[in-house]
Amino acid sequence: MHGELGRFLRSRRARIRPEDAGLPAHGRRRVSGLRREEVALLAGMSVEYYIRLEQERVRNVSDEVLDAVARVLRLDGTERAHLRRLLRPPDDRRAPLAHVRPGVRMLLDAADSVPAFVLGPRMDVLAWNALADAVTGFSDMPAGERNMARQTFLTPRARSLYRDWAAVAAEIISYLRLYAGRHPDDPLLGPLVADLSADPDFARLWEEHPVAEKTFGVKLLRHPELGDLDFAYETLALPGDPDLLVVMYTADPVSPTGRVLNRLREAREPGVREAAAAG
Repeated sequence: MHGELGRFLRSRRARIRPEDAGLPAHGRRRVSGLRREEVALLAGMSVEYYIRLEQERVRNVSDEVLDAVARVLRLDGTERAHLRRLLRPPDDRRAPLAHVRPGVRMLLDAADSVPAFVLGPRMDVLAWNALADAVTGFSDMPAGERNMARQTFLTPRARSLYRDWAAVAAEIISYLRLYAGRHPDDPLLGPLVADLSADPDFARLWEEHPVAEKTFGVKLLRHPELGDLDFAYETLALPGDPDLLVVMYTADPVSPTGRVLNRLREAREPGVREAAAAG
């Protein structure tokens, strides 16, 4: 996505107040946060060079410059890695393959005590086990809509399903932004973002350029049949397939949610469904 580097840098300097960077905040300011010349001053480079950097007219940026900009903009580890990828795009820009190995399908089947599913490129849902289907209803979704971002922003049901919808929305956008930096030439990402941008909340949050790995956290659901479900989740990246993520929802067996899972396990036969075969 052309212009991604400049938009990312502008979003990061906009969130830093001049006084927090040790600069005077007197007078009227046309921009929120730091001006470009202030970033250049604090990073020890010329204003012209930093402007060219934001305009993506600089090549072979040194590690020293990268580190100086990251320090001034107070980037965390994930944001620094994202900046590095934007400055030095990967040589292999082919779109990642959305293929679930037989061994991964067996892993889902073996994990029949918790809801588990596989996310692929662009947060497409590629496979799931029976408990995940009971909780999320993946098999009832049209194949073209079986995507966590589409479900979250374009399906009215999501805003009542997720009790913490705002947190889920922020997490999804942060991961999609990270994915965009890793695969800038993915031909399917642009159309997905265009569709999602029809939702005002997505369009607003997307322009803030958050980036974050999908790791672990909580998921609070209000299921229309099962009631309130409080899950912790863990995300496992697969060695050899870094763009495939196994997501597992867990709950204490003696908790209300754990007891619901127990009832579901007793009522359902274990089995894995795949996006290509389901629907």
